[in-house]
Amino acid sequence: MTTVISHSPAKTESFGEAWGRAADSGFVIGLIGDLGAGKTQLVKGIARGLGIAERVHSPTFALIHQYNGARLPLFHHDLYQLDTREQIMDAGLEEYFCRPQGVAVIEWAERWFARGSSVEGRGAKVAFRRVNIEVLSETERRITYEDFGA
Repeated sequence: MTTVISHSPAKTESFGEAWGRAADSGFVIGLIGDLGAGKTQLVKGIARGLGIAERVHSPTFALIHQYNGARLPLFHHDLYQLDTREQIMDAGLEEYFCRPQGVAVIEWAERWFARGSSVEGRGAKVAFRRVNIEVLSETERRITYEDFGA
């Protein structure tokens, strides 16, 4: 498990940008944190690292935003409105979490993945990064992450 402290939204974006540059197709990033913790800020950096020039928006009401035209597609999910794994499956989102054809980032990921468990998808382990973002102050965030799977 790795922990870093971000002292600004720009620093949070830069962490995400490094992850986007290093990401391979099929990578899933699950974000856990309170409202306003900086989950979407991190996704903006991931998108920039993938080469996405489009403005990144939180998909709270749409459930998913897809960004193309870069090194890899980005599938940005927000599960805030869904309470159970069954609701997520009924919404047709499971396919994106089990070996996406690009990079999948899931806000409110605790609603899909069991804390501490590996991620299984279509018979193979999925490369998965579980990220917790904790608010320390108005500008500081503790970002703790751990990688699982392939």
